[in-house]
Amino acid sequence: MAIKKETFMQGVVTVMFSQILIKILGLIYTLYLTNRNGFGDAGNAIYASGYQIYALLLTISSIGVPNAISKLVSERLALGDNRGANRIFKVALATFGCIGTVGTMLLFFGAHTIAYDWIQIPEAELTLVALSPAIFFVSISSVFRGYFNGRRSLKTTARAQTLEQIFKTVLTIVIVEIVAFITSTSTEMMAAGANIATTLATFSSFIYLFIYYRIKRKEIGNEIKSSTNYKYENVKIIIKKILMVSIPLTLSSIMTSFNKNIDSFTVKRILSTYMSSDIAQKLYGQLAGKVDTLTNLPLAINIAFATALVPAIAAARATNDKETATKRTSFSLLTSMLIGLPCVIGMIIFAQPILNLLYPNASEGALLLQLISISVIFSILDQTINGALQGFGKVMIPAIALGIGCIVKLIFNSILLPIPALNVYGAAIGSIACHLVAFVIVFNVLKKYVKLDLPFKKFVIKPIIATAIMGICSYTLFLILTGINLGNKATILSILFAIIIYIFAVIALKIYSKEDIYMLPRGEKIYIFLEKLKIY
Repeated sequence: MAIKKETFMQGVVTVMFSQILIKILGLIYTLYLTNRNGFGDAGNAIYASGYQIYALLLTISSIGVPNAISKLVSERLALGDNRGANRIFKVALATFGCIGTVGTMLLFFGAHTIAYDWIQIPEAELTLVALSPAIFFVSISSVFRGYFNGRRSLKTTARAQTLEQIFKTVLTIVIVEIVAFITSTSTEMMAAGANIATTLATFSSFIYLFIYYRIKRKEIGNEIKSSTNYKYENVKIIIKKILMVSIPLTLSSIMTSFNKNIDSFTVKRILSTYMSSDIAQKLYGQLAGKVDTLTNLPLAINIAFATALVPAIAAARATNDKETATKRTSFSLLTSMLIGLPCVIGMIIFAQPILNLLYPNASEGALLLQLISISVIFSILDQTINGALQGFGKVMIPAIALGIGCIVKLIFNSILLPIPALNVYGAAIGSIACHLVAFVIVFNVLKKYVKLDLPFKKFVIKPIIATAIMGICSYTLFLILTGINLGNKATILSILFAIIIYIFAVIALKIYSKEDIYMLPRGEKIYIFLEKLKIY
């Protein structure tokens, strides 16, 4: 019996809920660390600087792999070549196992040089050493994830990532508390302990995927026996194909990581020229530890569309089904807009209340959050478009676009950070410029390959109206609740109210067409219900 394939939206919903849970868990341990006595913004600077370097090496060794394997496997399966799909998986496993080993060795033996000479935060050396084994485990896990994504079994990879985050959250708190007790609250050692938790968590994800594959081997074997259209390719050709897809995807991920490392390399270095090193490090800690965490939440929710689009469009393209590719791309972009806009306005309106709620012991950085949140809408749309372009085989475009955006950010950082009146806000402006440029490039390229069904009124005007209604109503309620001294409860209630109002506004404005609603899980029943209410 073949492994049951998920529909496009089942995959999207699975990944979306998984990512929401993952980010909630991530927020828990981030809140814990930031509010932990002896950690705070200074600890975040050490933790984040080390993690960003790890992320860059991780990107080089594995990040492009899931989408690359997913694309190649889904194309083979769409043509009935189950044996070829499995062969791609096995060759990729061996290839990226070797690459991951090299990445681990580079980080382990280069930790001292990176910490002392590159980022100039010596305390980060131990965090880099602690993270080094994780590169190998993630490299191998990425191949498994790509294989299952290509088989339309996104639930498997979602579970693995969720399990990893659960372990990471629990182990971070436990290990940091143990280290704090042993070292009398050493910030440097606590940061290293937090990253040991990351390594152990990646190992747990790898073990889960490996066991799941072993369990499913018989079913996969039966599919291979019934394979049709098998096209034999030697190992060199398969590796070449994988690298031809994964390298451009990895370049795109490298640009994303490099974008974060621009701040790692420039913010503290430049700010320290006209303010104390401690203050400069704390400002960078606000940027990398708190603001980036919050602005990444909407991206984590939206990543479901980018993840599901790659195999879906690749399979449609392999069978020359242009209509399906167009519909799914248009629907995904519209939904991304509907996710991104309220998140931007919400973070602008409630920036300080959110920081007061989440980081009571370190609530600085409201203006920084407000500024960087503007970049979120461009990042979200860019993320979805990249998934579509990768499915269409235009894998170099996202990397080139973000590369140009990174150059723009580097220029902005170099010009704006030295201005005392702007200081760290110069990096925020640079981030907005970076993502705006990248979005404009990929959007214009996508329009050349897909005739999008997105009228301006539907894609821009109505979402803005719905967001404006949400913002006005929720902020009015916040002012009323603040006036009766509800404290943080006012923030929580206002945000929940904002979500409800926004959903009603989207429905009332009929932003989704009948066809859009039918794409949702249980879409037919939802539409019938809305018809009964005489909304549609």
